[in-house]
Amino acid sequence: MVRTGLLDISPLRTSPAFRRLWIGTVAIRFSGQMAVVAVLYQVWELTQNPLWTGMIGVATATPTIVLGLYGGTIADMFDRRRVVLLTSLGAIAAAVLLAVQAVAGIESALLVLALVAAQTSCTALGWASRRVFTPRLLPESQVPAGVALDLLAFQVAMLGGPALAGVVLAAWGPSWVYIVDALAILLALYGVARLPSMRPKDGSARAGLRATGEGLVFLWRRPVLRGVLASDMAATVLAIPVALFPIINQERFGGDPHTLGLFLTAVAVGGTASGLLSGAVTSATRPGVLILGAVGVWGLAMAGFGLFDGLAATLMCLAIAGAADNVSVTSGGTLVQLETPDGFRGRITSAQYAVGAGAPGIGDARAGLVASLLSASATAITGGLACMLAVAVIAGTHPALRRWRRQDPVSSEV
Repeated sequence: MVRTGLLDISPLRTSPAFRRLWIGTVAIRFSGQMAVVAVLYQVWELTQNPLWTGMIGVATATPTIVLGLYGGTIADMFDRRRVVLLTSLGAIAAAVLLAVQAVAGIESALLVLALVAAQTSCTALGWASRRVFTPRLLPESQVPAGVALDLLAFQVAMLGGPALAGVVLAAWGPSWVYIVDALAILLALYGVARLPSMRPKDGSARAGLRATGEGLVFLWRRPVLRGVLASDMAATVLAIPVALFPIINQERFGGDPHTLGLFLTAVAVGGTASGLLSGAVTSATRPGVLILGAVGVWGLAMAGFGLFDGLAATLMCLAIAGAADNVSVTSGGTLVQLETPDGFRGRITSAQYAVGAGAPGIGDARAGLVASLLSASATAITGGLACMLAVAVIAGTHPALRRWRRQDPVSSEV
């Protein structure tokens, strides 16, 4: 166990399989962040309407929540390695079609959203299976470090991906961004293909909605897990800023695509800095306290993003938010993986994914709607304040989350 504040990289040293998987994860996270900017840019250029940028959230949230939850049931039924391989092939096909529509100049926002929804569907079905590789490849003492490294891959991708996307968009347009995304997913398949069979332990879940329902009942009866997901929802539904980026970029900085890329990069700067100093987070014995505090800081930073003008202040608020997000997600991922037995891990992980990846889409749709009625800045300010209020309520109603300690392998609090 690392007792310093630095990132623990022991999983990369001790597990070649985890190392290969992590390198592939970096690749697809990097290209995925590039694609996020490309889709935002293309939809905004086609429509010039915040409601349409908000609809990107609907296109991602719907399949993420519906298929993400069922993907957890699949992960608890079948070989998780095979599930990831098959769903990745579908994601590659969708990325190729996005590139084709951009090259052909079809200029249909609906088509872009449909293809985004198709790619998200494939990712959602396979995400829970991919996520539970970490506790199967690493000893329990290294799981928190593995979770932190997975999140660092995301932060590194956010650090470079959006900025590079801005450069590529300005020079060649969105088609090349989508091509890079397809190639990165193909590269990541190497690490997955080298893994051993990953069938679930503790028996397999039964097929169908009943197994999914059993997973949700298990989650609801564990106040610790319930509190983690509620905290995620407070941050993502009430205070997610991505749909506001094109509008604020237009209002404050003239719509420059380079600046648009810097918004996501700023979030990643804070997240990467926090990730490189994550030893203190991964060795903390009370991750629930860290989750609650970090979500509160996220809300405060989002309010500042709406309140303060100027490039330096805008990017600083986003960087603080990124650092808080890293702490929250690392602590939440660790807690969920250690609190959940393997037979339920796919379904609980999928529920966490549905909230963490699907709820931002709902938050973006909400932000787009409110911004069309008020202003982008007012939307960010009120959303941040609402997030802070919500996390205070969660802290008061979920004492088990505040008290959970890592030396308790599986909490029995009810």
